[in-house]
Amino acid sequence: MAKRRLAARFSSGEIGILRMLWELGEASLSEAHEAMAAQGQQAGYTTVQTRLERLVHKGAVAKSNTRPAKYSAVVSPDEVSEPLLNLLMERVSGPVPLVAQLLQEASLTPADLKEIKRLIAEAEQQIREKSLRGG
Repeated sequence: MAKRRLAARFSSGEIGILRMLWELGEASLSEAHEAMAAQGQQAGYTTVQTRLERLVHKGAVAKSNTRPAKYSAVVSPDEVSEPLLNLLMERVSGPVPLVAQLLQEASLTPADLKEIKRLIAEAEQQIREKSLRGG
């Protein structure tokens, strides 16, 4: 399946809405507002409505024709984070300084480090396979 490129940038508030939809699957406006409040994000009802409608306009969220309308994310977390991470890597001069900074982060847990090691091993395997194929 071809990767879809998102041209839109998302505000932190919009990303909060997307996270909530990824967790819930779908939500009406009132359910979304309640979920955001439960997560400690004190956004007003009309603010949540505006963010949802902006995400619909950007093509990141679908809105049903039912009453009340239900909203659901049509983009994955990877589709949203990849362009942001690429921009960040450009700004910090590549992946090595970014990873070095992340590894110095005090909030890393042993589980985080284990997952990072797994991802590095997976990337190494992909590079080895690619070089064997002559790529």
